[in-house]
Amino acid sequence: MNDKVESTINKEKNFSVPLTGKQLIIAEKPSVARDIAKVLKCSQKGDGFIEGIDYVITWAIGHLVTLYEPEDYDEKLKKWQYQSLPIIPNEIKIKPYEKTVKQLKIINNLVHRKDVDSLICATDSGREGELIFRYIYNYTKSDKNFKRLWISSMTDKAITEGFHKLKDGSSYNALYQSAKCRSEADWLVGINATRAYTTQNNVLLSIGRVQTPTLALIVQRQKEMNAFIPKDYYEVSADFGDFNGVWFDEKPSETKISEENKATTIAESVKGQEGTVKKLTKTKKKEMPPLLYDLTELQRDGNKNYGYTAQEVLSIAQSLYEKRKLITYPRTDSRYLSDDMKPKVKQTMDKLNVPPYNKAIEPLIIKGELKFSKRIIDNSKVTDHHAIIPTDVTPKLNSLSKEELNIYQLIVKRFIAVFYDNFLYETTEAIVIVGKEKFASKGKIITQKGWKSLYIASKDDKEQILPSLQKGDTRMVEDTQVLKKQTSPPKPYTEAMLLSAMENAGRYIEDESLKEHLKESGFGTPATRAGIIERLIKVEYIGRKGKALFPTQKGIDLISIVPEELKSAETTGKWEKALNKISHGEMETDKFMNSIKRFVVYLVKSSEENKRSSLFEENKRNYQGKNPQS
Repeated sequence: MNDKVESTINKEKNFSVPLTGKQLIIAEKPSVARDIAKVLKCSQKGDGFIEGIDYVITWAIGHLVTLYEPEDYDEKLKKWQYQSLPIIPNEIKIKPYEKTVKQLKIINNLVHRKDVDSLICATDSGREGELIFRYIYNYTKSDKNFKRLWISSMTDKAITEGFHKLKDGSSYNALYQSAKCRSEADWLVGINATRAYTTQNNVLLSIGRVQTPTLALIVQRQKEMNAFIPKDYYEVSADFGDFNGVWFDEKPSETKISEENKATTIAESVKGQEGTVKKLTKTKKKEMPPLLYDLTELQRDGNKNYGYTAQEVLSIAQSLYEKRKLITYPRTDSRYLSDDMKPKVKQTMDKLNVPPYNKAIEPLIIKGELKFSKRIIDNSKVTDHHAIIPTDVTPKLNSLSKEELNIYQLIVKRFIAVFYDNFLYETTEAIVIVGKEKFASKGKIITQKGWKSLYIASKDDKEQILPSLQKGDTRMVEDTQVLKKQTSPPKPYTEAMLLSAMENAGRYIEDESLKEHLKESGFGTPATRAGIIERLIKVEYIGRKGKALFPTQKGIDLISIVPEELKSAETTGKWEKALNKISHGEMETDKFMNSIKRFVVYLVKSSEENKRSSLFEENKRNYQGKNPQS
């Protein structure tokens, strides 16, 4: 609370409120503002805000403030010239987004209202949420004190508890500095590298810290596919009457035979011969229910099941959230719920207990009280937002579009499945010796379908069921087959595969400390990855063929001339490591930004050193010297 303002206690909610004035709450989006208004009993609607006795609640619409363009510093910079690079302002300034300037003016007026004594930051609890508020706060040139609401769930209980635990805004200064550094570093690299490579190659080229290494993944996969030379190989299958086996060399996984003559010889040598079971291994296995959806996982399944693009899934989910009120906030990277949500989850399950979902929910009702495992409820793994789940609204399915219904069904099925029992099965591997040759037979018996009863059985669940075998049992080889096969090329990226690669970018890094930082971030965020893919398509670096993504010649040419640092996951890993240190107060911002400025100088020089006049020929005729980022 503002130290200069005497405070009292709101008896109904026990919230700290000023005696002499109101507190202005700035949320990140209208829906959040409405949820907070409901809890704080604010019901008087104004133009762009909601007001109550003690509070005024307003909202951003994502980012309302952005960074200056180069020409905002100097009109001469509107023209792209290599000689004007690098562009490194002494101070990177901010300005309003044109499309949302009206709401920013509303907030500015509210901030400076005489009856508003202090502010509360209620944007998303994370780096970008902090940046949204601070940029607005800085733009208004306010000197009023502010507190921070830090919650990851929008239940009434979570909001209430959050207002009991408001912290002084200065507690999050390091987080803001980290966010500001990320924003300014991306701007410096993107503006300078884009202009440098565009002017040097006389073709519109767009370069970014996230989009360029993402493009590099697709180009590398295409190279692997182009270089792939298929090779024939053979396998020998033996029919033991009531089960089959496959020949292997030293290990059961070594089934490939390079020469057809050798395979034929093996097949003929064992046909009609007696085999003995020398080894029998039985293993009980389980697969736990999947985790709840975050946005990336939902986009993957939307792509796998329905061929929807990542952007389409995001748009559909956004409609289900904002328009239909059927799911929780979709732009999340968490797959867990917070402890305060247990009552809401039970209420939601009750609301969903109608056709066609009642049959799936019935086994849970029979079992009694819902059991919340650590795979469902884990406060430590809830980030800015909790996982995507249905809301406690009885769905009117006939009012949904086909696309909305498909995505909603995925979310509901996953929500129900996480409370089901494990999928249990038993694997059996029998090693049968026939003369000098060895054959392996594998089988699976499902002992409990559990959560997989809600899903169509995968091919892995359709392995042969072996008969009851004992060590020493004998079988005659009734027939053999020589199977001609061919090695398979690497598969092109689908959006589902690319989203996984972006999310798990750390796998491409050898440095363990950098890999650890990319575990939490990867390339982009769940909310931005779809936009990055669409951006790559828009600038004609990649294209789609059905579900597959492939690089264009322009994309391949770009990756061939940019330095390794621009296309490597290590660069993002180093950034995230440094930004994490800044957010914990362990690194000065100047040290990070100075390294970025040196990197920018290097990139500008590299564009001149790496230009190749033979590239981009088919694109150069379209070059008109305008900003490809517009």
